[in-house]
Amino acid sequence: MSESAKPTTHALRRRKGGAPIVAVTAYDAVMAHYAGLAGVDIILVGDSVGNTVLGLTGTVPVTLDMMVHHSAAVVRAQPPALVVADVPFGEAHFDFRRVLMSCQRLMQEAGVDAVKIEGGRTLAPKIVRLVEAGVPVWGHIGLMPQQVKQLGRYKKFGVTDAETAALVADAQALEAAGCFALLLEMVKPEAAAIVTKAVQIPVIGIGAGADCDGQILVFTDVLGITTGYVPGFVEKFAEVGALMKQGLTEYASAVKQRTFPKR
Repeated sequence: MSESAKPTTHALRRRKGGAPIVAVTAYDAVMAHYAGLAGVDIILVGDSVGNTVLGLTGTVPVTLDMMVHHSAAVVRAQPPALVVADVPFGEAHFDFRRVLMSCQRLMQEAGVDAVKIEGGRTLAPKIVRLVEAGVPVWGHIGLMPQQVKQLGRYKKFGVTDAETAALVADAQALEAAGCFALLLEMVKPEAAAIVTKAVQIPVIGIGAGADCDGQILVFTDVLGITTGYVPGFVEKFAEVGALMKQGLTEYASAVKQRTFPKR
């Protein structure tokens, strides 16, 4: 595969246990452009767009229309990465016809390559049918932000042997259903290592330690431009927020002092 080629779900599955998979979220064409230049393997149009970009309280208020809108913007940038969209709150728990129609909109209207669905064993039968219909599915277990109101808080999973066993059962059920990869969020590193070894598809972690087959972070967290809460497991790789503030402050000053425009 050339450096500029878009990876396929098949190619990513073959990366299990090999070169780590790099994933990042993006929510518009500008973010997607720069993520593509960086050579990431997967761009996730996450429902985290709610709290990172839209000023919402979390992912629960994000609608399917919002996801289609932002996913289409990412796809238009034509990044050399697999573009995946989150199926937003509640959609995966409707009847199969509605779930398929939601995925259809994301793939046909927005043009994404695959979808990500939060949920374990209970959603496996629907995922089987989605895969049979031609929808590539990235599973998501561990902390599922769409469940936060039911959970009452964000918490780490895999802390007990029972929780770890449940994660393994969910992972294996999603693998059997046809998921091409799993996202494991906020899981104790030791438990994440067990889950990663228990399946033959790539496990991409976020807040799940170093033993997964890849990692994903939120775009704004990576670059230091998140304006709200930043999870403790995040590492900032740039201070873009400080540069943005500096540039805008200098622009405002130049206008006020009439040094811009020059004539």
